[in-house]
Amino acid sequence: MCTVVLDPSPVNYLEIRMTNEHAFVYRGHAFRLVLEPDPRGQYQVAVDWMTQPDQATRLPQDADPYATAEEALRHGQQQAMRWVHDRTGDGQGQT
Repeated sequence: MCTVVLDPSPVNYLEIRMTNEHAFVYRGHAFRLVLEPDPRGQYQVAVDWMTQPDQATRLPQDADPYATAEEALRHGQQQAMRWVHDRTGDGQGQT
């Protein structure tokens, strides 16, 4: 998906922001990982727990960006797995 955003500042230019969505399922829980590149070439990841196909609950997001898209996705997957473990009471020792 590509979103074009017009900057309202006196210098009129186009900013193109790519958003990549990735599905992740862990122990029966479906998640959507949304990669968001920033202007410095780093990445943020947002993790949504998909309670229904059209209903998402966003997990708390880290403030620090990641150097690569792969690193951000790995972190998003780990965050989703911890979220499941915290709610199922089985600890993080099992995978």
